[in-house]
Amino acid sequence: MHSLFSAFVPIWTLTAIGYLVARGGVLGPHAGAVLGRFVFLVAMPAALLNTLSKAPVRQLASAPILAFAIGTVATCLLGLLASRRLFGRAPADQAIGGMLAGYVNSSNLGIPVASQVLGDASFPAAVVLFQILTITPIILTLLDAGTRRSARPRLVSAVLLPVRNPIIAASALGVVLSAAHWRLPAPVANSCSLLGAAAVPTALIALGMSLHGRRSPGVEEPAADESAAEDPEEWSAEESGARAELAVVVVLKTLVQPVLGYVIGRWALHLSPHDLLAVVLCSALPTAQNAFIYAREYGLRTALARDAIVVSTLLSRSRSR
Repeated sequence: MHSLFSAFVPIWTLTAIGYLVARGGVLGPHAGAVLGRFVFLVAMPAALLNTLSKAPVRQLASAPILAFAIGTVATCLLGLLASRRLFGRAPADQAIGGMLAGYVNSSNLGIPVASQVLGDASFPAAVVLFQILTITPIILTLLDAGTRRSARPRLVSAVLLPVRNPIIAASALGVVLSAAHWRLPAPVANSCSLLGAAAVPTALIALGMSLHGRRSPGVEEPAADESAAEDPEEWSAEESGARAELAVVVVLKTLVQPVLGYVIGRWALHLSPHDLLAVVLCSALPTAQNAFIYAREYGLRTALARDAIVVSTLLSRSRSR
């Protein structure tokens, strides 16, 4: 149990440091955005390239991963539909809603938790591969199309997305290297490892910085010149809608996704008790901080992503006791 608690401590520590940094203003008003772009454009691609170039893609060919994949895709679709039908969000925000509902923190939380509960980290390692190779490209394609970053036709833009998006480009290169059994030269691999190690802590610092000055869960902060003129009734309605949207996302992530994994694993695929536990455990992991980084990078609402990560992580910690 102490090991489980230790897995959560760095998350809260780095998030708190980010909050204190923003509160003290020591990095300036634009530091959060700059750190987010550093993670998205530099550190995360380096980490993905280094990880995938060493990972055997054949790990994805297993019944437990299939159970996790079906539950994850179904939950992401439910989150996207809820964002669209219940809350009338734009297409790019719908993609973030889907990601918040089903994209799990499989690396810096999943691996230590699985090592403690299951005795090894092979399953969350395969989950990392699945999310990087399938969910991430789909989400980024939807974000790219929804924000109309390219003036080219949609088909051309989608084809060129791996070239324009450093995360997809690095992932694709890593898979090619792994499939060909090639290895990065040691100096390059060591540089990627060192740079990639900055991705998670920097993302958590940026997440913590975004917590400073927030008014209400899920609600964006108004600009200084708009707050005085804001209609109190409109603000109340927005606040209620934001709380409802946050509740839906968190319920999907912490309850619906593990239940789906259990149902599919037990009655559809007839998994062994150990494999079923692995599926449910990883399905119940909180939302990954990548969702916040993607929302910030694409200029979308970050409040929902920020709060969904914090709340789902709190709930996951309370269930692990």
